[in-house]
Amino acid sequence: MALETGTLFGIKLGPMNQRRLQNFKKNRRGYWSLRIFVLLFGLSLFAEVIANDKPILIIFDEQSYFPIVQALPETAFGGEFKTEADYHDPFVQNLISEKGWMVWPPIQYHYRTVDFDLPSPAPTPPDFEHWLGTDDQARDVMARLIYGMRISIIFGLILTAISAVIGVAAGAIQGYFGGLLDLIAQRFIEIWSGLPSLYILIIISSVLVPSFWTILGILMLFSWVGFVGVVRAEFLKVRNFDYIRSAKALGVSDFVIMYRHILPNAMVATLTFLPFTLTASITQLTSLDFLGLGLPPGSASLGELLAQGKANLQAPWLSATAFVSLAIMLSMLVFIGEAVRDAFDPRKLFNGDRS
Repeated sequence: MALETGTLFGIKLGPMNQRRLQNFKKNRRGYWSLRIFVLLFGLSLFAEVIANDKPILIIFDEQSYFPIVQALPETAFGGEFKTEADYHDPFVQNLISEKGWMVWPPIQYHYRTVDFDLPSPAPTPPDFEHWLGTDDQARDVMARLIYGMRISIIFGLILTAISAVIGVAAGAIQGYFGGLLDLIAQRFIEIWSGLPSLYILIIISSVLVPSFWTILGILMLFSWVGFVGVVRAEFLKVRNFDYIRSAKALGVSDFVIMYRHILPNAMVATLTFLPFTLTASITQLTSLDFLGLGLPPGSASLGELLAQGKANLQAPWLSATAFVSLAIMLSMLVFIGEAVRDAFDPRKLFNGDRS
């Protein structure tokens, strides 16, 4: 992304979009929040390389092995068991060091790894071995934070994208055709948005085993409603403009008019809404995990880390880690949303620099 040259990921932008990019960059808080957020999310995508209980690379007897992507039995290194090697076992480490060496990740623990050699009962405070301490099940908090942040962001991105597609489509159809269709759809949305989604989730969780896709599907049923209003209002306003009437008179199809002539205007409001919807999606997953209605037990989760902090008041590093990480991540998303709003604000787009 090169804002100075008027390009985005190598794509040449028009004068209007170049101006929008410049306005986005002028909001320094949002611009730097985006860069930091992308950096942190990019690092979390390589969580297996950053935090893992398996070495990244092993050179043994002049052969290369990559344990993070392949399961290797202990017999491959001269051991006795055919099960997968435990690389934290001193016996296995001595076998490898006799004929080779290995490269460990910066954090030598997976989010599921239980450290049985803690100096005191879990949870233990931060030290050089566990940078943010361990939780009440002797698992590394830093590793769980990295994996938990990744799944939270991915969950939020998927939920936001699907909700935006459904909400924009529904709002476009309502606003463009109007009349009885719009009236019936609005009454349905009013009833649908009034349903208690949390209670529905509790009922479904008692029947089905909660999983990533189950929670995503349930929340998606309700989250698309937020996009309908802004898109519907834009279509209701634009559908009676002269150029839309002219297009209809020339025989242009309704789909082409909606997609090519009205949707680009409606997408301005939608894009400014996306970062805030992403924030709400991450918060929803965290809340459900905190209540025990979210991801399966044992999953890396920021909400589960908050619940552990609540259950272990004698270990303040648990709640502090979850709170600070959530506060920073959600604040950055809000700052990004404010910068996007400024970038598409017509007053800032045509009336000079941001004050």
